[in-house]
Amino acid sequence: MQFEPLALDARCTRNLLIVRLVDGRRISVPPAWFPRFRQPTPAQRRHWRLIGAGVGVRWEDVDEDISIESLLALK
Repeated sequence: MQFEPLALDARCTRNLLIVRLVDGRRISVPPAWFPRFRQPTPAQRRHWRLIGAGVGVRWEDVDEDISIESLLALK
C-alpha cells in the first residue's frame, strides 16, 4: 500500500522553504523557486496553514499554495 506524503509543519526563511512530513522526512528548497516568495516579509513567511489535511501548505499573505507532491517532484 502506498501512502500519500503529508505535511506536518512548514517554515520559510530567507534562504529555505522547509516542510516537515508526517513520516519524518524534511523537504527543503530555495523559496526563490516560487516567484511569490521573492519579496514577502518575515511575518508573511510565518503565516501559513496546512491544506487538505497536509497535502499542501497555504501562505495567505503571499497567495501561494504548494503541494507536497510538487515539492517532492522538484527534488
